[in-house]
Amino acid sequence: MNITMIGAGYVGLTTGTCLANFGNNVICMDVDADKITGLEKGEMPFFEPGLKEMVEQNVKEKRLHFTTDMQKAIQESDIIFLCVGTPSGPDGKADLKYVFSAAESIGKHINGFKVIVDKSTVPVGTAGQVEKKITESMETKHEFAMVSNPEFLREGFAITDFTIPDRIVIGTSSEKAKEMMTKVYKSIERTGRPIMFTDIKTAEMIKYASNAMLATRISFMNLLAPLCEKVGGDVKLVAKGMGLDNRIGPRFLQAGVGYGGSCFPKDVRALIGTLEEQGIDASMLKEVDEVNERQKKTLVPKLKKLLPDLKGKKIAIWGLAFKPRTDDMREAASITVIKQLQAEGATVNAFDPVARKVAETIFEGIEYSFTPYDACEGCDALIIVTEWDEFRNLDFAIVKKMLKAPIIVDGRNIYEHKEMEEAGFQYIGVGR
Repeated sequence: MNITMIGAGYVGLTTGTCLANFGNNVICMDVDADKITGLEKGEMPFFEPGLKEMVEQNVKEKRLHFTTDMQKAIQESDIIFLCVGTPSGPDGKADLKYVFSAAESIGKHINGFKVIVDKSTVPVGTAGQVEKKITESMETKHEFAMVSNPEFLREGFAITDFTIPDRIVIGTSSEKAKEMMTKVYKSIERTGRPIMFTDIKTAEMIKYASNAMLATRISFMNLLAPLCEKVGGDVKLVAKGMGLDNRIGPRFLQAGVGYGGSCFPKDVRALIGTLEEQGIDASMLKEVDEVNERQKKTLVPKLKKLLPDLKGKKIAIWGLAFKPRTDDMREAASITVIKQLQAEGATVNAFDPVARKVAETIFEGIEYSFTPYDACEGCDALIIVTEWDEFRNLDFAIVKKMLKAPIIVDGRNIYEHKEMEEAGFQYIGVGR
């Protein structure tokens, strides 16, 4: 199949590379000339395990191509995926200007039947608006079919999630589009991991509903965390006990310092906006979002229980990305934590395995180290914000020696309270 991805960001580049790896001819088009030039040189615009190697292999075998030429990308493909950004606007609703701009370009350059696929996360009803934009922009009339095919890629596990998905959701009313999309995904479908065909609006809803449910589970546990702290419970054991119930399951029940990234915050707020547009009470999801934002602000007050005056103190931070296995810092809890520390007059020495380059564009006045041990040297306390695997089995005798005071605030409950106390640390977790 000849396929174009409009947008060579996280979704477009990852999806396009994986489709090329299955033997398709794929063009990744982006208006950012620097990004395309970098990709042609083998430079990745973000960190994703295994992606660089896969890109290089498919470029070498001439299945994966990069361009800024919109006309070429549209006219040389049969299926066009819209993978552009849909950031939150000031009101929290999804800003669709990039989607509509791409739609207008498709209408202008279309030269035959095309399947137009909304891969970006968009509010219900967007496909109809895209269809209208394309039709209105056509200089010569051509048939096309609309499809909603939401992505479910976890940063850090995107290649696995694409090649072994829980499900593939395809929303369309076109039999021809259904046939073509089946060909695209036939190598991926597995028993128990089906291609699920729906109407377009249902497919659009599935993405937002899925992310809002996962965010709700996280915020629910973070709502219970302070209760556990007050009454003497252990939120990790509460989560384990809940997760053993087959009706609930164990995933996304981890209390911590809150979720971040490009999906959960944006999608929850966009769904709130859609609900309110339809006159439906969105108070439950508003609380999900508010609990999460409050949770990001809880670590520094915990630290102040052990270190009341932070002015002039130096604090080590382990983890800057919003989650492990990525350099994505969009809405990361570390941003809130570091800004709180700076407002209290503290300085920061931070370590993250891959997110330093991104962090340097966000923060001013903080130091960076190349190892977690070095980040602790001469610091008055350590705060753990991201649960990188590198942190799980470190030598805490070295950590204790490096720190001026043996104080750890663990925002991800990586360690056990008893073990840390036995190692000589003053240790505070979340909900324990």
